[in-house]
Amino acid sequence: MRFSKLASTLLVFLALTIICVAQTQFPGTAAGHQCAAWLASFNRGDSDAHREFLEKNSPARLSSLDREMAFRRMTGGFDLKKIEDSTETKIVVLVQERSSDQFGRLTLEVKPEEPHQIVNLEVRAIPRPAEFALSHLSQSELIASTRKNIEAEVTADQFSGAVLVAKDGKPVLTEAYGLADREQKTPNTLKTRFRIGSMNKMFTAVATLQLAQAQKLDMKETVGKYLPDYPNKDVANKVTIQQLLTHTGGTGDIFGPDFEAHRLELRTLGDYVKLYGNRAPKFEPGSRWEYSNYGFILLGAIIEQVSGQSYYDYVREHIYAPAGMTSSGSEPEEKAVTDRSVGYTKMDSTDWKANIDTLPYRGTSAGGGYSTVEDLARFAEALKDHKLLDALYTEMLTTGKPGTPQNSYAFGFEDRMINGMRCYGHGGGAPGMNGDLKICPQSGYVVAVLANMDPPAATRVSDFITNRLPEK
Repeated sequence: MRFSKLASTLLVFLALTIICVAQTQFPGTAAGHQCAAWLASFNRGDSDAHREFLEKNSPARLSSLDREMAFRRMTGGFDLKKIEDSTETKIVVLVQERSSDQFGRLTLEVKPEEPHQIVNLEVRAIPRPAEFALSHLSQSELIASTRKNIEAEVTADQFSGAVLVAKDGKPVLTEAYGLADREQKTPNTLKTRFRIGSMNKMFTAVATLQLAQAQKLDMKETVGKYLPDYPNKDVANKVTIQQLLTHTGGTGDIFGPDFEAHRLELRTLGDYVKLYGNRAPKFEPGSRWEYSNYGFILLGAIIEQVSGQSYYDYVREHIYAPAGMTSSGSEPEEKAVTDRSVGYTKMDSTDWKANIDTLPYRGTSAGGGYSTVEDLARFAEALKDHKLLDALYTEMLTTGKPGTPQNSYAFGFEDRMINGMRCYGHGGGAPGMNGDLKICPQSGYVVAVLANMDPPAATRVSDFITNRLPEK
């Protein structure tokens, strides 16, 4: 009897092993062969060899060679995890970045005739599938594995910044790595102020909901209610405050040729409105989701109109001060700011260089300010303790809304399930800057990571930590 049970268990194990192996080997189809060949060439990371591969197998992709090689440097390549769908001319597979926990869905299609050249290839980032869930670690295990992971990132010159992990408001891991200024050899510390990109959107959203809570603003009202002279009447009459907060208003971006031409002339939120205010909505407001930096510029302008203060004064007085954030701001780049790091980018170069030529005149309500990991942790605690908004408005602020991707975007906050645990917050990234804040109320953990390097330097570290957080 015991032998029979053992034999049965072994047979089940062998069957599962065979299935697992079959799912992680490319099929012998035209699409399968080309997908395996592309992945091998991409993973090799040799630009000349990959050019030769594309010339033969996907000539149309030659124009994107530099982007593919930059993508390879960012991801470290991909490992095949699962075949999701396969025909003779099309294959869909799950892959994982070698440099992080990030999963992607790779879709490849080939011509039906020889030599089966690649006609379509795309890789889209996806949430980590439940079947590949990582184990939750104990706090001591998490701290040890995080340090080991970051040290490897630093050794590979893929991370320079600061990391803070807190449990129930008390820091359990605080570390700083790399240089704030490579020329002066100034090290990063916990006091280093890093540019935070779109993380400013959290402050803008909190400010907007503070005004709504005080009944000075109605989120169902349109832009024109608060900016009566707004140039484009479709935006003024159709786009609501709530749609701006959820990126469903169709108000578009601020980056592109116009921004490059006027980068240093855009000194106030009003300057942005003058430059972009005549644009019509990109789509019918409320009909779909599209990330909109300009939408948060408009929120900043509305905050100014309703409060009677500049956006910067309002945030300083109503968010930074009650939260105890003494090292955060959005001062102009021309103003000397103590402990503000230099950002370093490789986005158009193979060597690190300062990102000064990409920076706006100053941070805005859409992004571009600066902060420290300690200040971000204080902000998280102020939110949780309802020092900024009452319980009802805090829940409204941080709960994902219908009509956003996977219902995961709230009001200036992302609201996601990460390895079975709910976390909310926001990231930010641009050349030479990357940051992420995750607040996980179920477990009491807060994770703040800032880097003075290109994305995904901070995001990769933040994801590594939150994917492994203790469950309680």
